[in-house]
Amino acid sequence: MEINKDNYYSKEIDRHYFSVSQYKSFLKCEAATMAKLNRDYEEPKSDALLFGSYVHSWLDDTQDQFKEENPILFSTRGATKGQMKAEYKLADEMIKVLKLDPFVMMALQGEKEIIMTGDLFGAPWKIRMDVYNPRNGRFADLKTVKGIYEKYWREDIGYCSFVEAYGYITQMAVYTEIESQNRGGDWLENFIVAVSKQDPPDKAVITVDHTSLNIELEDVQKNMERFIAVKSGVEKPDSCGTCHYCRRNKMLNTVLDYRELIG
Repeated sequence: MEINKDNYYSKEIDRHYFSVSQYKSFLKCEAATMAKLNRDYEEPKSDALLFGSYVHSWLDDTQDQFKEENPILFSTRGATKGQMKAEYKLADEMIKVLKLDPFVMMALQGEKEIIMTGDLFGAPWKIRMDVYNPRNGRFADLKTVKGIYEKYWREDIGYCSFVEAYGYITQMAVYTEIESQNRGGDWLENFIVAVSKQDPPDKAVITVDHTSLNIELEDVQKNMERFIAVKSGVEKPDSCGTCHYCRRNKMLNTVLDYRELIG
């Protein structure tokens, strides 16, 4: 299927291609993911997602359009009517912090929002790189995060960095491999440009080593046979039982022992 910026996030494209976000969604809850693909469920939008998208709109020079399409960014009453809400003014401060740092701007130099497709472990995949700079041997992804140096909890590994907690190693691994397939060369260097939602905002340019990328690709490979079977309808999707979709559709048929409440 032909893929472009206009249809990249469409359900038709999502049904054909895997993506890192879809893969992580399958990891979280197969039932919810299939319901989204079948148009039976729409995940509620979070303030954090809108916040991050606003910062990204600066990077790809679509900020004015983003403001027009998201009037929720602005106050509608009182003395501040028409002004940007306080929580989004922080996003402007984060953008300013990035713009004033020459090293950050070097890391973000390149073509913006570049789409590529490839094949991984028996399935077609799509990627959309925030910044692509093959001439200088790198690509980059911009991330907004609560705190760059904070510890985050992930159930399967315990306390870890935000890079591990939010599956960004998976993203870097898949992007690295798909880009390499398209260009026909060695892996590029990957950058995660992170900016924190603190006052004042913190920032960092982070990379993931090739050993970690290889280990992550091996983990993806282990899961893909199952996810391909579920997505194609060969296998029935499992429900996690705790996400928004599962809570909404939950029907009880048993009594729990209190010791089961924390797994």
